[in-house]
Amino acid sequence: MKIKLVKSPIGKIETHKRTIKALGLRKIGQVVEKEDSPQIRGMIRQVSYMLEVEE
Repeated sequence: MKIKLVKSPIGKIETHKRTIKALGLRKIGQVVEKEDSPQIRGMIRQVSYMLEVEE
């Protein structure tokens, strides 16, 4: 699945910032590809308001 960061994590909850980093996202507009797993799905669900996801 492709995950794209569309909103800045600046000013957000610290755990959400760490989740974005753990997904491998650093800059707005950056896209990463991850395997579909329950762990990744949970991370995406937590910070879904900052992401766009393509399956």
